[in-house]
Amino acid sequence: MAILCPMGQHSVAEAKNHLSDLIDRTIAGEAVIITRHGHPVVELKPLRPRAKPVTPEDLDWLAAHRVEMNATEDAGTAVSRMRDEDER
Repeated sequence: MAILCPMGQHSVAEAKNHLSDLIDRTIAGEAVIITRHGHPVVELKPLRPRAKPVTPEDLDWLAAHRVEMNATEDAGTAVSRMRDEDER
């Protein structure tokens, strides 16, 4: 088994043979660069976590906290008021 370069640069052949390990190292925060003929061509980067899907409980909470906006209250004031009411 070949030892992968600790610097984070790996040839296409190394990347092909050790892709799972390179993915794990990338997720752990290591910069991983794939080279072709000694020149950097690709950088592996982890994806940002996806937002949590909206659940039925989330929708129930929204329905319970729905308020009628009055024409004299701006959105920021309304959000602050709802937050303060929810903390009680």
